[in-house]
Amino acid sequence: MRAQPSALMLLFVVFIPSSLTAEGLQLSDVFTDNAVLQQGVAVPVWGTTRANTAVALEFAGQSKTTTAGSDGHWRIELSPLQATHTGRTMTVKSGTSIQERHDLLIGEVWYASGQSNMQMTLAACGRKVPAIKAMVEAASTNHIRYLRISDPDSPHALTKRRQPSIWQVDNPLNREKQSAVAYLFADMLHAQLGVPIGIIEGSWGGKPIEGFIPRLQFTKQLALQKTLSLSDKNQLDDVAKLKGGVIIRNTAGMPARIFNARVSPITPFAIRGFIWYQGESNAGRGEDPRNYRIKMQALIDGWRETWGQPALPFYFVQLPAFNDTAHGWVRLREEQRLSLSIPHTGMAVTIDLRDSDIHPANKLDVAQRLVNWALAKTYDKQLVYSGPLFKSATVNHNTMRVQFDHAEPGLTVAHKRGLGLPKATPDTALAHFELADSTGSWYPAQASIDGSEVVVRSPQVRQPRAVRYACSGDPSNANLYNLAGLPASPFCSDLQLLPWVDETQR
Repeated sequence: MRAQPSALMLLFVVFIPSSLTAEGLQLSDVFTDNAVLQQGVAVPVWGTTRANTAVALEFAGQSKTTTAGSDGHWRIELSPLQATHTGRTMTVKSGTSIQERHDLLIGEVWYASGQSNMQMTLAACGRKVPAIKAMVEAASTNHIRYLRISDPDSPHALTKRRQPSIWQVDNPLNREKQSAVAYLFADMLHAQLGVPIGIIEGSWGGKPIEGFIPRLQFTKQLALQKTLSLSDKNQLDDVAKLKGGVIIRNTAGMPARIFNARVSPITPFAIRGFIWYQGESNAGRGEDPRNYRIKMQALIDGWRETWGQPALPFYFVQLPAFNDTAHGWVRLREEQRLSLSIPHTGMAVTIDLRDSDIHPANKLDVAQRLVNWALAKTYDKQLVYSGPLFKSATVNHNTMRVQFDHAEPGLTVAHKRGLGLPKATPDTALAHFELADSTGSWYPAQASIDGSEVVVRSPQVRQPRAVRYACSGDPSNANLYNLAGLPASPFCSDLQLLPWVDETQR
């Protein structure tokens, strides 16, 4: 039992700068050498020292002071800063204690999280995608800084991390171990904005969304309260039996346990927004994707409330194609699509990025589609940022006419192979459209493009009730795109006709 405190003390020595004195001045451990601070907003800097002691901070020509509270906690806000690739030193003093942080850049900072498809490294992707391998091996840069958070889960919201890590300067050795989606997002964003990009990444493979949601949100959402109460009683088998149930395989999947350790300790570090790639562990065999929209709302609301910024952008990845016989992925993609009703969100569609397993290696297109949303909606760049998204469907005799958002200036049939834009194949028929008749039975349908709409018909359906597209686990050759080369999201116009799960698998 005595070995564990000793190990923690060793971590403390490794990661806390040697300038810490007996008086105990500390900065939050999210502030290390090589960090990136968010440009253009007030930047909170915080830590602890002796109770009721004055604290002075100097950085980038600013001098700020405050007095620690009776509990020793202090916080200072820097005035908005301008982006720079020139490293600067932050100095904090309290009594005779001095803390310095060196080579700090100012730019754009994003928090990245999710499960294994977010955690999948550049090295792993590079083994399948030569273009990514070449990026891993490229020369060091000064425009990306990366902070990986790997702390174990916690039953309580933490204010201090138990396994502090440092901001890493971009080089091939550091790069290969980093999230491919997060790193590529940063690299592409820098190419467009020309400022340093900081990534804080706290993904955890194989974990359901429940672990990332703050505890308070479970009490606010009626549909989630039973999950919390059962988990608190350690009745995890009963959680899986709920509508919207999920298999909690270990403590990290329990409500808020990942949030407590990998989000709570770094707030309110100034960031621009979030990117998110998760869902597989809420739609596997024996799991019910019902309520995932509510869970997304709880996640987004909870993170925004934690930062005290209700409009922080949240851009996420829709699940890719996967041979899922239990229907869970089909319905979860719909839950993700409908989560776009949450303000200041965006969704990268990946239904065309097929691979041999659950982890598509082509994370270049994933990152580019996330960056498109950020550039257009956060940075006000003029570009097409989304593929066609279902808007409405109208019955016209024995056909259904489907309207889309993001379909201008038009739609096309195309085929995506490898990296880059898909190749238009106008002589190829649209695939994976189906019509439901008045009884709710589905039949294959023929679909044709008419400007920015799609007309769908089936000889087996005289009175169509609903239309759906790409509603299978792995809809090979899903081929509807807009003219910008971005794929249409799968959709079903009547969700009552789309099963949540195959009940024989539960």
